[in-house]
Amino acid sequence: MDDANLIVRPASNADCVRIQSLVFGVLAEYGLSPDIEDTDRDITDVEEHYIARGGVFEVIETSDGRTLGTTGLYPVNRDTVELRKMYFERELRGRGWGKRMLSRMIDRARELGFKEIYLETASVLTDAIRLYEGFGFRPTSKVHAQRSDRGYVLKL
Repeated sequence: MDDANLIVRPASNADCVRIQSLVFGVLAEYGLSPDIEDTDRDITDVEEHYIARGGVFEVIETSDGRTLGTTGLYPVNRDTVELRKMYFERELRGRGWGKRMLSRMIDRARELGFKEIYLETASVLTDAIRLYEGFGFRPTSKVHAQRSDRGYVLKL
């Protein structure tokens, strides 16, 4: 697969089933459980939970419409946005897409006027943790999702 043929675009509710399939598949790889009633409720309606709130949700897909990656910015309040649902299919991992999309989301958060980005993750996601820490995210004790045991904040 050639990266030049991949598309990054805003998601809509027409993408929700594909987004859920990707997110739940990646969670299963790491022994983590989906929680459609709480933590993952946001991907049942990305337009309401992200776009209507002033946030962002994007998908990475092939030219034939196969979803390979997701990432979102969920506004918490006027100063803080939460990085959510940054997941990639195995074939996309290790090719710089994490850095590319995280950098893109940090830039978007600044453009939207947020002062910090918060995120939650699980210790088993070691590559993601290295990525976040490499971008300057600092640990925080604030964690809400049941499957998460680490929280991070980046001041913008």
